[in-house]
Amino acid sequence: MKKTKVIILGGGFGGVYAALRLDKTLARRADVEVTLVSSNNFLLFTPMLHEVASGDLNPSDIVNPIRRMLKRVQFVQADVRSIDLAAKRVHCTRNLRPVPLDLDYDHLVLALGSETNFFGLQGVAENAVTLKTLGDAALLRARVLGILEMASLEPDADVRKQMLTFVVAGGGFAGVETVGAINDLVHEALRYYPQLAPQEVRVVLVHPGDFVLPELGEKLGRYAQQKLVERGVEIRPRTKVTGYIDSLVTISSGEAIPAATLIWTAGVTPNPVIARLPCKTEKGRIVVDEFLEVPGFAGLWAMGDCAAVPDAKTGVLQPPTAQHALRQARHTAKNIEAVLGGRQKRPFRFSTLGQLASIGHRHGVANILGMNFSGFIAWLLWRSVYLLKLPRLAKKTRVALSWLLEMIFSKDLEQMLTLRDVELISRIATSVRSDVAEKSVRGG
Repeated sequence: MKKTKVIILGGGFGGVYAALRLDKTLARRADVEVTLVSSNNFLLFTPMLHEVASGDLNPSDIVNPIRRMLKRVQFVQADVRSIDLAAKRVHCTRNLRPVPLDLDYDHLVLALGSETNFFGLQGVAENAVTLKTLGDAALLRARVLGILEMASLEPDADVRKQMLTFVVAGGGFAGVETVGAINDLVHEALRYYPQLAPQEVRVVLVHPGDFVLPELGEKLGRYAQQKLVERGVEIRPRTKVTGYIDSLVTISSGEAIPAATLIWTAGVTPNPVIARLPCKTEKGRIVVDEFLEVPGFAGLWAMGDCAAVPDAKTGVLQPPTAQHALRQARHTAKNIEAVLGGRQKRPFRFSTLGQLASIGHRHGVANILGMNFSGFIAWLLWRSVYLLKLPRLAKKTRVALSWLLEMIFSKDLEQMLTLRDVELISRIATSVRSDVAEKSVRGG
């Protein structure tokens, strides 16, 4: 029996939720084979990354193993290298050994997400810290605690002040939530470091707009900005980072800020595999029709960060947020079901329900169905909404318990990853790669 092959590329919200839908429908059929390809074998709940960085949650709390979520959809852990649209074939590699893996398809769903965009700024890609992966969040927390330990023993006041300066680039959701989390972590930890004075800590947020969180409107953006300033965060509006060399963050105003840590949340770019496809793009994202299918390529679908999906009401491109990716994923799956079932595809219609942000110190801002919320109520809404959206009851329970304990007890300050650990991991990785390459040569 010739099977119809459906391949989904990407293990983020879009890819996994499309697979979850097909797991209950097409994957049950003997004549259909559905495969999900991802470089990670887990779904990362990215809205809670800053909570891992601040120590409110453990890294394992916000990940779900894909193999436990899917019963009938096949899962392949591999890196996507290129896509041949003419031959309808996906080229991948597996593990450390560059063994090619080619997958043929009849329907291909592009949900590869995005990567950090450093805009070619001098020294930023090499020296800045990002907050896009689970490893980023764990390493950022370890870095902050490591800096506090070193600064507590540093006799030079100027060096100590540079070590205790944290600059965050980007005033969107990721930047504001990160700066709030790091500011809370550092100031809550200071009472256990009597050698350090609060006035030595400097947390700076650099943002090109007039106010932070422009997606939520000026009123909520300025409220969030005011609350951050009240807790000691310096806001640099209408300013961009221009470089980061020798622990000096240069900004467009001409100032250079001595800082041991630059956290970069100022931009993303679509996966480079997407950029190489011969498809029409807008702002680097693949243009899709009202059915989320790529015009001119039958059986090719795109969603999430990969796709330029216009809002049916406004005509503006839909933002690459989780709520849009989830609904695009389910809709794409339904349209693939319709095509294979000989039914009419349905156009995608969805408008943003609302957006929420946590700004630290149990404060937040939210706009839900056109209504604004701020302060503790918004923070409570943020936690409630994302707790409900977190997959699997086991994870919901763990996160709820962690949040409850965090409200009763102070944060733990253990530095689970040290520079020595990172160096050891690097040596092991180098050794494994060398061993694999040697065996490949002998085998070839």
